[in-house]
Amino acid sequence: MSRIGVLILAAAFAALAGGTVSAREWKSIRIATEGGYPPFNQLDAKDQPIGFDVDIAKALCQKMGATCSFEVLDWDALIPSLNAGKVDAIVSSMSITPERRRQVAFTNRYYDRPTSFVARKDSKVATWDAAGLKDRVVGAVANTVQAAFLQAEIQGGGAQIKLYGSQDEANADLVTGRLDAVLADKLVLAGWLGKPESVCCELKADVDLVKYARFFGEGEGIALRKSDGDLAEKFNKAIADIVADGTYKTINDKYFPFSIY
Repeated sequence: MSRIGVLILAAAFAALAGGTVSAREWKSIRIATEGGYPPFNQLDAKDQPIGFDVDIAKALCQKMGATCSFEVLDWDALIPSLNAGKVDAIVSSMSITPERRRQVAFTNRYYDRPTSFVARKDSKVATWDAAGLKDRVVGAVANTVQAAFLQAEIQGGGAQIKLYGSQDEANADLVTGRLDAVLADKLVLAGWLGKPESVCCELKADVDLVKYARFFGEGEGIALRKSDGDLAEKFNKAIADIVADGTYKTINDKYFPFSIY
């Protein structure tokens, strides 16, 4: 056979083989969640997963035209189960970190955990940065990203940073006036501000999570196997779609008094 004939035959076989290979349609997706982190994921009276993560996952599946099933796993079993092929995605408030990126792929974030300053309503602090907090006493829970941020970005401006063993201790000192402000997870603070003992205080400012991503990470994303890039594309499009059409806001407002996107 001539060299041209061989090339033609090879091309024909390649075309035939290529015609039998197609991207997976992902009409059925197995989703893992922890089920022990309310209000994001927890179990109802019938041991079925519910919560913000679950509602978001269901909305995404609807956008993708996929039938999704849920499996509740211990936190430490989530990534091993994903990489072993037992589930296809993890929707369980998993923060996007460099360490986890070495094990799995992530979609774009589907929410962020905002960090905020809370202070007395009559606070005279003008700006919630190193200059504005000069000579003020600011509290946070020890060994948290908030504590690390204060020590690295605020303390050098002349603020005194006081660290606590628990959020309740920090909040109590804010109420009694021993602190000028507290920096904490906004979702945690929002829960406290709904209680009678917090009537003195209010949220003052959010930290710029993009500017200070080295402290606070990239948000929470859906974890996938690194080999499933096509599924990541589908999820990313669906995330953008539910944000654009208002579905995300409807779910957000069911759980939180402010946007966490």
